Amino acid sequence: MSEINKKNLDVKEVIKILPHRYPFLLVDKILELDLEKGTIVGLKNVTINEAFFQGHFPGAPIMPGVLILEALAQTGGVLVHLKEECKKTALLLNVSNAKFRNPVRPGDVLYLHAEGIHFSSKGGRVKALALVNNDKVAVQAEVGFALVDKDQI
Repeated sequence: MSEINKKNLDVKEVIKILPHRYPFLLVDKILELDLEKGTIVGLKNVTINEAFFQGHFPGAPIMPGVLILEALAQTGGVLVHLKEECKKTALLLNVSNAKFRNPVRPGDVLYLHAEGIHFSSKGGRVKALALVNNDKVAVQAEVGFALVDKDQI
């Protein structure tokens, strides 16, 4: 873990942790990672080329809220995985207290913040916040994870 206990991760390092691939990998990079504090900040560049914009309000495209939650869950999953120093994968267990505040449009940058509430060998829980262009709240929620062996997925 010492090689991963650094301030940021590029997409190549993210895909070593997350099982997601295009079009479901929704984290482009990790900007900040502090395992001692249990915090992480990820980034998702939102482009008009995203497949979901073809059908999600054509003419006035906005990113589906459930995909913003998924991006938050992926970012939190990276944190839970690294915090527990394990070879398991963090799977989304539950979402609570989700609130959708501002739309996310093509050209926006999503900053995905997660702060650990609880970590254990079985999973974890984070307080998550997605900011549009790092200044407006898009989504806030609490996200729970279960850690499972990769061969159980």
